Amino acid sequence: MKTHWIIDSPLGPLTLVANDNGAICGLHMDGPSRRNTARNYGRRRATGFEQAIEQLDAYFAGKLHQFDLELAPEGNPFQLEVWKQLLLIPFGTIRSYGEIAEAVGDRMLARSVGTACGSNPIAVIIPCHRVIGSDGSLVGFGGGLKRKEFLLHHENPERPIALTLF
Repeated sequence: MKTHWIIDSPLGPLTLVANDNGAICGLHMDGPSRRNTARNYGRRRATGFEQAIEQLDAYFAGKLHQFDLELAPEGNPFQLEVWKQLLLIPFGTIRSYGEIAEAVGDRMLARSVGTACGSNPIAVIIPCHRVIGSDGSLVGFGGGLKRKEFLLHHENPERPIALTLF
């Protein structure tokens, strides 16, 4: 049975979700509604999340640049490969959807990479926010473009960011 814990962050409430083995399988923004918390995220339990909370606190304090947590994202093989590539993007750097598509085998799959990024169940820790449009614009982020902008600025305050709102 999955368990969850909600923490405060500069992005607002974050819901951490762990599987039966204690691996992180979700990090969701805005927290769940009370009605569907148990159904979607399992029971609420503080124990077992200490390492994730400590690392997220250090990340937001600017003291951690790479997470070291056991992760268990749930997705199809293509999504899992995209998320694996996202973990290879160094802190403070960015890649385009096309570059990630090329890394998974076909630059023409950029839109599919965007869809996989949008399905990322472990936001922030699997850094889909580091993926931008080929023209340098911020496009697509499940947590909203303002949060994406915040995360990119947090990781590299010197980089200019082209925010595109549709």
